[in-house]
Amino acid sequence: MNQITGRVDGIEGADLRGAVVRDADMSGASFREVALNGVRMRGVELAGADIDGEIYDLRINGVEVEPLVEAELNRRYPERALLQDRTLSGLRTALDAYERMWEATVERVASMPPGTVDVSVDDEWSFAQTLRHLVFCTDGWLRWGAQGRRDDVFWPAGVPHSGFAAGAPGLGIDPAATPSYEEVLEVRRSRLREVRDYLATVTPDQAGSPAEPPPWMDQSEAFVAAQCVWVVLTEEWHHHRYATRDLDLIDAGAAPST
Repeated sequence: MNQITGRVDGIEGADLRGAVVRDADMSGASFREVALNGVRMRGVELAGADIDGEIYDLRINGVEVEPLVEAELNRRYPERALLQDRTLSGLRTALDAYERMWEATVERVASMPPGTVDVSVDDEWSFAQTLRHLVFCTDGWLRWGAQGRRDDVFWPAGVPHSGFAAGAPGLGIDPAATPSYEEVLEVRRSRLREVRDYLATVTPDQAGSPAEPPPWMDQSEAFVAAQCVWVVLTEEWHHHRYATRDLDLIDAGAAPST
């Protein structure tokens, strides 16, 4: 195993599986799009850390953390618990709640200083980029997945997640696209209407029929149409939380990312 010694300013694209980190100072380090599955930490000092991601089967000092986090998130965000009902009725209820949630946030942004929609803090997506990403997710999971469309599926100005950015142009995505915020809002709302129309007309048999996941997913994993819509709604909830978190930071005077 190669060793890294001395001060390191950044590690990108490295295969660190099985690496041993000992007697190291990682204070202030940032981890983005990093797989930490199976990581074991012993005798560590962890204070003031901020962890956000898919976290399960995590034990801290022998205590299973996931149930505690899940319960607290549902307490703080009652609308999140709507995701637990995956029936068609439950999906419709969640969509209604999330549409209201997002419209209130769009109104909030409209009352903020001009240009707020394009402000990025802490190297996260801007509000406009977040909406473009949700269009991309809806195109992949509703149009491609639940509806089985293969022509004219993806909006060229959609923003893919970073792990798939390299493969996105094959779907007609234009990485250099710079749509106006008004266009972003129009397309975004049209996609929400598509989700609503689909849930209003889909039958239980159709909802339970096999669906091919979008190209960035493991194609060997089995999905059904209703599950694809559930993923859309899950993305809606998570990215609303991220967006409001960053809007709060902007309101508090956080410096924009360069």
